Amino acid sequence: MKQSSEVRREPLPYAVFGAEHIDAASRAQMDNAMRLPVSVAGALMPDAHVGYGLPIGGVLATEGAVIPYAVGVDIACRMRLSVFADPPELLSQQQGRFEKVLREQTRFGAGAEWKPPREDPILDDPDWWATPLLKQLRETKGIPQLGTSGSGNHFVEFGELDVLTYDAKLGLQPGRYLALLSHSGSRGVGYQIADYYSKLARSLHPELDKELAHLAWLDMSSEAGQEYWLAMNLAGRFASANHRIIHQQITKAAGLDVLATVENHHNFAWEEVLPDGRRVYVHRKGATPAGKGELGVIPGTMGDVGYVVRGKGNPASLNSASHGAGRQMSRNEAFKNITKKMRDAYLRERGVKLLGGGLDESPQAYKRIDEIMAAQRDLVEIIARFQPRLVMMTDDPRDI
Repeated sequence: MKQSSEVRREPLPYAVFGAEHIDAASRAQMDNAMRLPVSVAGALMPDAHVGYGLPIGGVLATEGAVIPYAVGVDIACRMRLSVFADPPELLSQQQGRFEKVLREQTRFGAGAEWKPPREDPILDDPDWWATPLLKQLRETKGIPQLGTSGSGNHFVEFGELDVLTYDAKLGLQPGRYLALLSHSGSRGVGYQIADYYSKLARSLHPELDKELAHLAWLDMSSEAGQEYWLAMNLAGRFASANHRIIHQQITKAAGLDVLATVENHHNFAWEEVLPDGRRVYVHRKGATPAGKGELGVIPGTMGDVGYVVRGKGNPASLNSASHGAGRQMSRNEAFKNITKKMRDAYLRERGVKLLGGGLDESPQAYKRIDEIMAAQRDLVEIIARFQPRLVMMTDDPRDI
């Protein structure tokens, strides 16, 4: 059945967590999303800030439709944590060794590639040949960018993990561990998929005004909707392969033994069932899945602790939590208000060495992660804390 395009006058109600941390523009974007005829439920996480269409930190459940921009341009951006048997003291005792590994075993930025290209079973996934777009992306983006990281807030970092309580899925006794944490997504593959299907969705809904244009949807009973769903899931598997290769390369080069891993993603849509029995598509744009007992990683900043969490399965949040601290300054505001001296002093006080990263990613540009975590006590339980020590990111040309 063809979806109605008649937008509601008033938004459906939705839960807001940490309202004191969320600006009016983000609330307005969420209100608009809840006016869509395909929207049935939603929630706003405490790290929320303005995005395109749906705010970052927005969770939106739709019926019979998927919204490419409610997923986002970096499809299946994710966190991966590897925990090692080795003591965290190695980071200070052999800092040069670990710096060398990070520099040699990572590639960052829009044009980052490995030569020769890395190999992984993901490149043999039959879905690459499902559409002309995916077939092209495998050759132009997938093969060369496999195992690389993006720019902006993407990172690979060594640090100390303090396990606070035992969790059977994690399988680690309380104590301190050396760990590796990464944040990146589906690179050019995800971006091109998002760009193509977002433009297609907008062309199918010319009646939407400027405020709602980026929230144009694809009917899941249509060929376009099914194509996007297949492409989105393939991008998710590709993003996971990127992290797998990064962690394998670093672990091997550093001579470390892995005890446990945790991986979760955001910027994705999941087919789920609401408590009332309705089958929906839950978009988590910059929001972490937090079903009951589900493990995830919520990072802080390059200088602040991140957390391994266990979901509480709160239906009001659509089983979701924040995906980080959330920006309190735009990137341009950060460049205007934060100096290298300010950033570096903050990192030095916390024992963090930065191997690359723009001023727009300074800790001061973000909300306080401890306040964000306090605002979602009903959503997740903290089981471990991660303190960054060696942080690898891409430099911004405005810093050089």
